[in-house]
Amino acid sequence: MGIKEKIQEDLDIQELLASKHEIILHNDDVNTFDFVIESLISVCEHTLEQAEQCTVLVHYKGKCAVKTGEFDELKSICAKLQELGLSAELH
Repeated sequence: MGIKEKIQEDLDIQELLASKHEIILHNDDVNTFDFVIESLISVCEHTLEQAEQCTVLVHYKGKCAVKTGEFDELKSICAKLQELGLSAELH
């Protein structure tokens, strides 16, 4: 393994470790499917398909990781979801 490959490998590992945080969305009996889908599209910048899949997972599994990334970036996104009345937490 050359120096260039080793440096790239180290950068790849650091990038993976930096994005280990995730927003977990929990199921509730208050918000409709449509509202959750619209919220994920507007706040998390999901595509319609991503938002629909996450919403179904939340409904049937009870929770779903809806966004991963760096803590500082996710903090404001999680807060926006909570302001909309969604049950979200940052891990």
